[in-house]
Amino acid sequence: MHKPVRQPAAIVGCRTLGENRMNPTSADHLNADALAEDAPYLAATTRWLERAVIGLNLCPFARAPHVQGKLRLRVSHARDTDALLDDLCGELQSLNALTPDQCETGLLIHPFVLGDFLDYNDFLDVADAAVQTLGLEGEWQVASFHPRYQFADSAPDDVENFSNRSPYPTLHLLRESSIERAMETMSDTDSIYRRNIETLQRLGPAGWQALWRDGTD
Repeated sequence: MHKPVRQPAAIVGCRTLGENRMNPTSADHLNADALAEDAPYLAATTRWLERAVIGLNLCPFARAPHVQGKLRLRVSHARDTDALLDDLCGELQSLNALTPDQCETGLLIHPFVLGDFLDYNDFLDVADAAVQTLGLEGEWQVASFHPRYQFADSAPDDVENFSNRSPYPTLHLLRESSIERAMETMSDTDSIYRRNIETLQRLGPAGWQALWRDGTD
């Protein structure tokens, strides 16, 4: 559902590594330095990851980084796209400073900006341009999750959209080498998408909502 690419003029505003708002932590404490105020966003995202992405096997490659402690989660407090771009640039550089043994992948959660999916979808072009400007093309790529995610040619309520619907707008930062290794283990990567549709159709909207109910609800 991508729109035409925007000109990446705003990329000039990327911070350098020394100016990062978000600094890399040690391998054993990737998320230990999270702010207390970020706890609700991290908890909701972790619950979604465990119950939907991993629990429904929507991404067969997601379990290992999570279990092994190689998934870094950060919350951006940006209120506009310029500030989000700064945080994205900083987080890309912070992740790149870590080895794959320390961190495989990252989620940059941004609850306060790009709540509109079409605006978020436009920003993905800016995010891709940031990867290029930072010289990280071929090293990192940006994938997308959003509460109102909608695949091209789908209706807003189509159940297949749930595969990419996260609690908050989120940018998924992936190592290219990790993707390549994962792809080598599968002869038909398109089967993931087909299986996800089948899983979500069996689950249905009511089943999807039931995922978020705890035993006391």
